[in-house]
Amino acid sequence: MNKLPALLSAANSLLIIVDLQTKLSAVMPATEAKLITENAGSLVEAAAILNIPILVTEQYPKGLGTTDTSIIQKLPEATPIFEKTGFSCCLAEGFCNALENSERKQIILTGIEAHVCVLQTALELRHNGYQVYVVEDAICSRKSVHKVYALQRMQQQGITIINYESVLFEWLRDANHPDFKNISGLLR
Repeated sequence: MNKLPALLSAANSLLIIVDLQTKLSAVMPATEAKLITENAGSLVEAAAILNIPILVTEQYPKGLGTTDTSIIQKLPEATPIFEKTGFSCCLAEGFCNALENSERKQIILTGIEAHVCVLQTALELRHNGYQVYVVEDAICSRKSVHKVYALQRMQQQGITIINYESVLFEWLRDANHPDFKNISGLLR
């Protein structure tokens, strides 16, 4: 277990990509959608390098399409993708079992939309005893004010708001880490 509980530990982390689907991204502010896809992509690459498990959800993929191709291409081969119609990821069949089987307690959330699926997932995971970290520069909503109030609400409930660079550096913890060069190369 991490001796510094407020800091992320690569050995105790799990990354969740929430509904980062092309059709959903298309209705987000274009600049934000591009930024969150890039930042989530960097997190996926770093997680793969550090053997941090990743779970992906897709909200009603029959209507909203699948996860953005740029993310899919970076995922480790065995990454599970859970289809859902419920807004919390915890409502997706098999999701909670996969989370529990990982034996990881620090959950890093990215995706769409901040005030719906990300918020409901974060609150439910927090209620279930997980340490939840929401990556503020890897989530968005159609309206920026919705993201602002979602982040505020999550923080009031004990969820940590973090940025993608902090996640990467906390996973590394030291510039002498053998993967420092590869992961620091993911910073823009």
